[in-house]
Amino acid sequence: MKKIVIILVMLFFTAIAANAAGTIATYVIDPEKNAYHHNNLGVMYIEEKDYYAAIQEFKMAISLNPKTQATATYFNNLGRVYMIIGYPEMALDCFQNALKQYPLNFEYYKNLVDCYDKLGKTSSKLSEYKAKKKSSLDKITLALLYEKSGDIKKAIFILDEFANAEPDLLISQAVKMYIQELVNSMEEDEDSSL
Repeated sequence: MKKIVIILVMLFFTAIAANAAGTIATYVIDPEKNAYHHNNLGVMYIEEKDYYAAIQEFKMAISLNPKTQATATYFNNLGRVYMIIGYPEMALDCFQNALKQYPLNFEYYKNLVDCYDKLGKTSSKLSEYKAKKKSSLDKITLALLYEKSGDIKKAIFILDEFANAEPDLLISQAVKMYIQELVNSMEEDEDSSL
């Protein structure tokens, strides 16, 4: 009888200890953290040249975290993969979405204009952006289109105008650095022609 009582008491205390507060492990699903993880996996797959897997990872990242600044990076990465595998028409939508999510990243503008160039739309988009005077950020796209069409001096002028008009924007520093790159490339071209 003593043994049964001891076993029952031990079972009772074991049950209390197992059900005590704080002993049940809980896992909180964080879509933002998971999106970041899927983006990183996508970048890893790009490095491994597994583009299909990268596309799937970037799409998962976008669907898990659809409306944040980080989503712009996911769209941009997805567009880059589409450009690598030769689908610029699919990349175009990605780059446009990246700019809608976060218009202050200069790389997104460069990727968008590269996509226009691959699609053979440089001259038509140049005409469109000349007529378009919506925002000062449109000047960036206009300048990059001028560069793609071969008018580097005009591109430098427009980018410089933008950087001076908007000195406090985060993108202005990247624009100034790109202006310097364009100036240096023009100087190298002049030196090599002598």
